Amino acid sequence: MPEILGIALDDVGRCQHWHQHFDIIANRCQQCQKYFACALCHDQLMSHKFKPIPMSKIGVMCGACHLEMTGDTYVNCVRCPTCQHDFNPRCQLHHDIYFC
Repeated sequence: MPEILGIALDDVGRCQHWHQHFDIIANRCQQCQKYFACALCHDQLMSHKFKPIPMSKIGVMCGACHLEMTGDTYVNCVRCPTCQHDFNPRCQLHHDIYFC
């Protein structure tokens, strides 16, 4: 199962920046191909800026069950299709950071 990287992570991938109940999505950086709790964590831990991934590629992972999804699948979900854990509906505000 892919690892989620970030700062002060809990067991479902919430970090010091985003830690509400439904902040469980990890996003893959196109450049390093690693999952991070958020782009802020990525940029603090890596020597390059977070690079968004195409919507059609696998680039989103549920921190609760580790289901990997394309951006296209993720944006049409309000909860994980596998474990039914709620996703943060306000993540749509950060679409341009994570997807191209």
